[in-house]
Amino acid sequence: MESVSLKSKKVGDGGQAIDGSDIMELVENKQVFGNFVDHKFQELDKDGDDKLSVKELEPAVADIGAVLGLPAQGSSPDSDHIYSEVLNEFTHGKHDKVSKSEFTEVLSDILLGMAAGLKRDPIVILRIDGEDLLEFINGPSFEPEVISIYTQIDLPGGSMKDHIVKALERLSVEQGMPPASDSWVTSNMVEPALGEYHEQPVSQETFLMEFKKVAQSLAQHLKEHPVIVGHSENNFDGSGIKRLLSNKFELEKTLEAAIKTVPRDRSGKISKEYLRVALDAVTASAGLPPIGAIDEMDKVETEVFKMLQVDEGKMVKEEEFKKLLTEILGSIMLQLEGNPISVSTNSVVHEPFSSSSSLLPSSNS
Repeated sequence: MESVSLKSKKVGDGGQAIDGSDIMELVENKQVFGNFVDHKFQELDKDGDDKLSVKELEPAVADIGAVLGLPAQGSSPDSDHIYSEVLNEFTHGKHDKVSKSEFTEVLSDILLGMAAGLKRDPIVILRIDGEDLLEFINGPSFEPEVISIYTQIDLPGGSMKDHIVKALERLSVEQGMPPASDSWVTSNMVEPALGEYHEQPVSQETFLMEFKKVAQSLAQHLKEHPVIVGHSENNFDGSGIKRLLSNKFELEKTLEAAIKTVPRDRSGKISKEYLRVALDAVTASAGLPPIGAIDEMDKVETEVFKMLQVDEGKMVKEEEFKKLLTEILGSIMLQLEGNPISVSTNSVVHEPFSSSSSLLPSSNS
């Protein structure tokens, strides 16, 4: 059984969209998933006792971290915490050995979670090799766009180097620049391109000239050492809510599932203070991000709650609660139709998508 990287669909100029469909197909095909688990379990069970110790689970946990795009274990306290949580999922917080059935159940849940996340927010994998950056540098839009960036940088007394770094952070992957705010890009690309920088007075003319030199150096570096970037882009325009509200059966099913997540009093009434909890439970069905994930969206939701005056703790019947939740969704939809929210994220991928991950089987396994 071979192992390969996540299956992807080609899009745009050489980009590849990873939507988790292959993971879903794997887990839902009981025979294929069973064969995969048998192979993986046998591979991990070094002592052949039909159980996996914490040490034997470590390679599987490392593979999951790689697929999630995490740096290697020991690199960061934040990522180490996630590794620890994944391990705890397998061991249920204990250090007992894990049976094959327990391993199968947890691995299935983790992979389905990954698939759901990728379906909601597909990742486009871009190979940035300097060509787009050179095209931008030599194109007609370079000078006006860089001057516009320069005028927006607010660094009173800042050095030329500071201005260049800030300007690089404002370039996009569409212009051929990996995310300059990424610490790996900073240390492995930006700092070497700046080198032993000799400072000079900052003016629009000198900035334009110096920025171009650094950008050309970066383009050359990318030509010799291309960078793989995971790019996701979401446009929240209310269309997901509109689809949900137009399907009465789906809406009722979604609302029923949402109210199961909130407590009731003895008479079956629900406090209006739990409307936010219920809203969070329907975000995936309504094409919205989870509450707390995107600041701009949280502001829209807060404004809607204020406008409808539904934040107080008054107790209401189940039908009234569902009606209020539907009104909140409708108001959010109208807000987003008038002012859509676009969010994009970029991160350098360190191996998991550019090479094979031994956690996931190939489609021809």
